[in-house]
Amino acid sequence: MKKTINRLYENSVVRYVFFGGCTTLVNMISFFVLRILHIELNLANVISIILAILFAYVVNSRFVFQDHCETLTDHVRPFCKFVSSRLITMIIEVGGVFLLVQMMDMNDMAGKFVTQFLVLILNYIFSKYLVFTTKKKR
Repeated sequence: MKKTINRLYENSVVRYVFFGGCTTLVNMISFFVLRILHIELNLANVISIILAILFAYVVNSRFVFQDHCETLTDHVRPFCKFVSSRLITMIIEVGGVFLLVQMMDMNDMAGKFVTQFLVLILNYIFSKYLVFTTKKKR
């Protein structure tokens, strides 16, 4: 059992799916709480995405792609690339949630959930090939 878990952990896709699930939970739970507090739909969505982006950078850098940034300065460039790529997927997510909830009359949480699949795939591609490249260079 331990060998199977170790073998799975060695795969960056498996790690990404696990920590992506954790990031999605941060996003969904914060969105849910903000909506309970009667925060407007788009504002709640943007705030929840920002919280998820910050969480995702930490876990993706350290655990998923195991980037070798040793100092705070080493994190500046990948963090800027990470935030830039996440802003692109945030636009897709905000637009998707708006379209599904406002235009297609889907439930708030269902619309948020549906957009997560596309965002998850795009975020993996951006992170693996554009953001966390320090490990590959060494």
